[in-house]
Amino acid sequence: MKECFLFLFPLLFYPFYTNSQQIYNLDDDRNLVQFSGITITADSLNPVPYTRIFDKTSHRGTTSDISGYFSFVAHKNDTVLFTALGFKPASFIIPDTITKQRYSLIQLMTSDTLTLTAAYIFPWPTLEDFKRAFIETKIPDDDLEIARKNLLAADIRMRAENYPMDAQMNYNNYIENQTSKLYYFGQQQPFQIFNPFAWAKFIKAWKEGKFKSQEERLK
Repeated sequence: MKECFLFLFPLLFYPFYTNSQQIYNLDDDRNLVQFSGITITADSLNPVPYTRIFDKTSHRGTTSDISGYFSFVAHKNDTVLFTALGFKPASFIIPDTITKQRYSLIQLMTSDTLTLTAAYIFPWPTLEDFKRAFIETKIPDDDLEIARKNLLAADIRMRAENYPMDAQMNYNNYIENQTSKLYYFGQQQPFQIFNPFAWAKFIKAWKEGKFKSQEERLK
């Protein structure tokens, strides 16, 4: 008999429990709000895309799209947090006095300047490596040094000797050869080995070192 009473006792309060549960669910549905809006900058009224909207009360939320628009289901009197990179966090409490199940908001976001600590990046792992690299660094020539090297007499002479003849020089050489042939036309040209002027030019060139190799002349 006692066991039967214990089994029937909860059934006596079941109608009251189900009725109160239905009333609670009805009140909870009445508190639901379609919370939507747009996030914009406070100074220029431009959209703030990808803003994180978080319902602190229900621990739900969403993210605004590229135009700053957002929409999700919340409850009246919920606290909503707005956070975005480069902007100060903002919060908003959904009013509990609204009569409709939707609420729109234009949330202004204030710019926030982030000051980061200075980061010093060095290409050398240690101070000794820096000293060795500093001592062994080859400083490139400036314009004055480049001009000085280009005007060296030895370099100019070497480039002049190795530079090929242009069209004007080839023409002059051809005309000189033709003139020499016409000058001795019909007779035997003299041998330069017996020409004292040619020997004088040879001795002068030999003294000036024109018969030395290029490496020896640059020393």
